[in-house]
Amino acid sequence: MNVLRDKNILITGATGGIGSGVAKLLSASGARLFITGRNAQKLKVVANDCGIPEQRILVADISTADGVHTLQQQYFSQMEGIDVLVNAAGIGIIKPVEQLTASDFMQSIQTNVYAAFMLVQTFLPAMKAAGSGLIINIPGVLGKVPMAGAAAYCASKYGLMGLMQCVREEVKRTPIRITNLILGGTNSAFWDTIDMKVQREKMISAEEAAKAIWFLCQQPAGGVVNEMVLQPFNHQAV
Repeated sequence: MNVLRDKNILITGATGGIGSGVAKLLSASGARLFITGRNAQKLKVVANDCGIPEQRILVADISTADGVHTLQQQYFSQMEGIDVLVNAAGIGIIKPVEQLTASDFMQSIQTNVYAAFMLVQTFLPAMKAAGSGLIINIPGVLGKVPMAGAAAYCASKYGLMGLMQCVREEVKRTPIRITNLILGGTNSAFWDTIDMKVQREKMISAEEAAKAIWFLCQQPAGGVVNEMVLQPFNHQAV
């Protein structure tokens, strides 16, 4: 039995390697998708690959209140309720602390924490009204362990972990589930603009990360995966 067929699923950050991979897997499983991202051209490519109609894609910056408000209006004009929210949006700014600007820090907080907060405030009420729902976030391993040069990134991801753990306490013992995916090094566009010596060929592929999210979207009705950790063999930090 395909548990994902006809499920209403929102994917943010759908233009990234992980987000686009999740969209392909979920659409192939019969889910009804609404996708959003900041790059219009990439978003159209993902929509075409997944057979998502134009009415169910939105170019938006969800790090702003206006962007999330627009997403809310567009989403509920096309979708009847929300079964799963996959928040794959995020940015990574890796610099020594003395080189970080105030803009770097605030952009990290707004995109990685504030956006998640606004998404929960916006879509959790519909889940409560329906009596069920699943929210998946991707704090990553740097939401659990520190790394030199990642002060802004870790601050935002630790914040995301704390935010979602508190939300979990609020909905605990209800059919609304909160899942955090802790990914180790993932070979994605995250590393394209970061000046750091890394072995990307030894990292988890974006496709493998997408499969993990696809799997988490199929949690049994009687249980919840609070946290899933997926790391490369050669770099197990937690």
